[in-house]
Amino acid sequence: MTTMAHPVLHPLINDFLQRFGESPQVFRAPGRVNLIGEHTDYNNGFVMPAALEFSTWVAASPRTDGKFVVASREFHDQFEFSLTEPSSRQRRWTDYVQGIAVTLKAAGLKFPGANLLISSDVPIGAGLSSSAALEVATGFALLQLAGTTPDLVQLAELCQRAENEFVGTRCGIMDQFISCLAEQGHCLMIDCRSLNYSKLPIPERCSLVICNTMVRHELASGEYNLRREQCEEGLEILRRFVPQARSLRDINLQQLEQHATELPDVLYRRCRHVVTEIQRVIDAATALKQGDLQHFGELMRQSHVSLRDDYEVSCPELDLMVELASPLAGVYGCRMTGGGFGGCTINLIKREAAEEVSRSLAADYERRTGICPEIYISAAGAGVGPAL
Repeated sequence: MTTMAHPVLHPLINDFLQRFGESPQVFRAPGRVNLIGEHTDYNNGFVMPAALEFSTWVAASPRTDGKFVVASREFHDQFEFSLTEPSSRQRRWTDYVQGIAVTLKAAGLKFPGANLLISSDVPIGAGLSSSAALEVATGFALLQLAGTTPDLVQLAELCQRAENEFVGTRCGIMDQFISCLAEQGHCLMIDCRSLNYSKLPIPERCSLVICNTMVRHELASGEYNLRREQCEEGLEILRRFVPQARSLRDINLQQLEQHATELPDVLYRRCRHVVTEIQRVIDAATALKQGDLQHFGELMRQSHVSLRDDYEVSCPELDLMVELASPLAGVYGCRMTGGGFGGCTINLIKREAAEEVSRSLAADYERRTGICPEIYISAAGAGVGPAL
């Protein structure tokens, strides 16, 4: 079991001094977990994420030669690029850094270059949005070096654009948005169309417990883009009957059921997940405002079933982790979180039961799979900002 902390700050600064011979400014941006509202963001729906106490840290200083020198304490490599030369994907972690630099330049930001040393305790490949944390921390650092006060909503949009257009992942805006605008002790209900959001306090009597299955199936990235294409195909068919619909957000369940026979079965099920999941987020916000954690947990259960059966983005390991957690005392609700095909589950648990539930889940999962999971107990963290 892992207790989340940030032991990276001083080693990061010392390493930067040794590499670049000068003191850096340091910035951090968090990973996230999504309580409910999966695969709704790119359909202009609602989501309900919270930032975690895992962060990506960027130590930065300006350069005068136009170069960007990027290094990582975790990957032990270094990469250089210049915005005066053609930019292309390397298909490695540095694409997120280069992508946000290219995107900021295209948006009109001028900067001479930078030294960047990166460290992170956001688990990679676990569905906790390590990529968005890297983009947001880098973007915030570059804006600060350029003497620009970041507009956090705009920064989230630019980071999403970088991932869509440079990295090539057609993600929605949820991950970048929560990494930018999270508030300690709260989740956010985000309207992914208008980008309006409301803060919802997470009751002090419960904890967020994230269970990392330690598996990541290789088809995840391609299947993510395929799901988005399927939603778009389903919408185009439904627009024949609901012409005012701009996204699946504008289709209600009654309309979907009325025209279900017009859709191939797989498109119908993809649309049914999105339509019902958007309503679940609305209902979950009401339950949270009323302090009804039992109903909130039931909505989490329904969400997982829909993701497993209609959207087909779960996997045996995620299903097992949910199966093991569901009957345990103190568990309000549990579901997979993130894009799917591995990664993590999110559990809403009575605070006094969190340690015991975590021990039980770790032991039972390892016994059933032979895989030792990582279990993280977290409070809802804060969004991007200076680390010093």
